[in-house]
Amino acid sequence: MCAQHPHPRSLRRSLCRRHSAAAAPQKTACGECGTVHRTFYDQSTRKVRDLDCGGRRIYLEFSVRRVACWRCGAVKRERLDWLADNPHFTQRFAIRVGRFCRLATIKDVAEDFHLDWHTVKELDKQYMGEQLARIGQPGPEVIGIDELSIGPGHTYRIVVSDLIRRRPIWFGGQDRSEASLDAFYSWLGPKKSQRIRLVVLDMWKAFRNSTLKSEHAPQAQLIYDKFHVMRHLGEALDKVRKSEYARLSGSARSFIKGQKYNLLSRWENLHQKGRDALKLLLAANKRLNTAYVLKESFGQLWDYNTPGWARRFFDNWRDSLKWQRLRPFEKFADLVERHWDGIVSYCQEDNKVALGFVEGLNNKIRVIQRKAYGYRDEDYLRLKVLTCTLPKR
Repeated sequence: MCAQHPHPRSLRRSLCRRHSAAAAPQKTACGECGTVHRTFYDQSTRKVRDLDCGGRRIYLEFSVRRVACWRCGAVKRERLDWLADNPHFTQRFAIRVGRFCRLATIKDVAEDFHLDWHTVKELDKQYMGEQLARIGQPGPEVIGIDELSIGPGHTYRIVVSDLIRRRPIWFGGQDRSEASLDAFYSWLGPKKSQRIRLVVLDMWKAFRNSTLKSEHAPQAQLIYDKFHVMRHLGEALDKVRKSEYARLSGSARSFIKGQKYNLLSRWENLHQKGRDALKLLLAANKRLNTAYVLKESFGQLWDYNTPGWARRFFDNWRDSLKWQRLRPFEKFADLVERHWDGIVSYCQEDNKVALGFVEGLNNKIRVIQRKAYGYRDEDYLRLKVLTCTLPKR
């Protein structure tokens, strides 16, 4: 027979070999430990929800296997990478739900996708967990430390941020004590803790003591946050305002009443009406005028690039307090003197880091809390905080 036309028997054997190769069992990975098996225990039909199309819900129906895993010692479902941790949904559907949860509340997302509230929450937690897994373990060089109030009764948690990558890296602790911050350095590990170069924090003694421990980051240079220092100065100005209001009586009080916001705000942040009212107040009260000028001028301290010039500026500013009878400002000057090393550290050229990120992160977290009217699940709040600055994927 011609070579171009094989014998029917040989053609039948070739087709049988192809059919047997196609019907050979595929390798199946255990969904628990990932061990690959050549055989499977059984299989069943499953239906999962996928991305909607044309305003209609889409479901995929397929066969899923189970394997008798010798490593786990039990029968486990196979691993399918395109399925979410919740086996009723695909991975891309879970990502879509998680992205919507960044913009809206769980209740709104559940109504739009026709899902249960708890289902949306679990899919959102999976989405945020995948985000954290993709960025890996942090190794920061410059960190910012601040406390966050999460409930009544002085319930605090500590938030630590990477100021170079501009993202939070740790949320935890039981309060704002030294032991709570010790938990962060234990989580980070001694090797990475010793690579920290700068630590931005407020003047809370517990944070300072924990950071400078020999097993943590004693080599790090401390920088006291500008916004916390200026907050103390604002409180001193407000005390002067209250004392002047108590000293005066009658129509003389009308210049001071309702001017707290205008006094504590920066001049460039005021609208025209506020500026006119502030001009009238400062012209009518000499002590408040002096206190306001001192408050506005103190912000120049962080503009210097050398510690020597910064020290000269502070000495001149403190000398201007003489004979002014501004006791709250004198107490503030003593506070700055006691913490001078941490304040002047920012005036070095290599230490010009983003001091406003920590305060901006606190505002972002407060918005997250208000949007959900608070969180009962602290682990869910932790994931929200750690992923609030990460890009969408």
